[in-house]
Amino acid sequence: MTDEGKHSLYWNIPIANTTSILLGSGTSITQAAMRELSKAGVLVGFCGGGGTPLYNSSDGGMDILWMSPQSEYRPTEYLQAWFAMWTDDDKRLSAAKTLQILRADFIEKCWLKKGRVFPDEFGIDKESALNQLLIFRNNVAESKSSQDIFSHEAHFTKQLYKLVCQAVNTSNFVREKRGKGLDPFNKNLDFGNYLAYGLGATATWVLGIPHGLSVLHGKTRRGGLVFDAADLVKDALVLPQAFMSASEGESRQQFKDNCIENFLNFEALDYIIDGLKKISSYFGP
Repeated sequence: MTDEGKHSLYWNIPIANTTSILLGSGTSITQAAMRELSKAGVLVGFCGGGGTPLYNSSDGGMDILWMSPQSEYRPTEYLQAWFAMWTDDDKRLSAAKTLQILRADFIEKCWLKKGRVFPDEFGIDKESALNQLLIFRNNVAESKSSQDIFSHEAHFTKQLYKLVCQAVNTSNFVREKRGKGLDPFNKNLDFGNYLAYGLGATATWVLGIPHGLSVLHGKTRRGGLVFDAADLVKDALVLPQAFMSASEGESRQQFKDNCIENFLNFEALDYIIDGLKKISSYFGP
């Protein structure tokens, strides 16, 4: 509901056909509404503007406040398939490889295909990008362990940074994580990646796959799968936008708006969900 002069406008939500609802900044919900949503099996979560980023919960943990309906009949299709894969070392390695190949595919689509994320004034070296993508795909396919994948991923990411630096005509960039980098490029990357983690958390939550069942990032960490899922779209969309916005001197809010617009235009959340579903169907029971 929103006030417009003396009138109030209402939008009806067809809860029988709704899977999940994200409540952004400035919204609230009544107990009666939650009761009806629970009856219909609708998941409800609180998040930031545009459906992301994650928020700190009241106990200090890095979480959106999720409310799942107390229904014993919610399907566990993806949970069961994912867990069957996760407990098998060989399948888990294959799933990690598939995740990285899907990541490379999305980078190629967003960077090099029609309607790409780079506007005309920021020209990416297409030949070099295709070469790096080919090398990365081959290296991932030949990896014998998750550590091999991490090693190839680290080299691949450095090459992506070089390509984007060339595209925006900047030099001497050094990646500093977790708030250590004070330059606008590092600040944008930290903040934009956090937005991507929000998408990863939402995708795994909707599918009902626990965040601790990661295939690559920290198998002993509570949120490892969130980082795995975010990898599918993070470099494809956040990385170039972080550099373009920094080179243009845009504010943090402008950068966030551009990131969210990219997520919507390239259907990033859909891509993450479809990717996780694909892995479940490939490697499940």
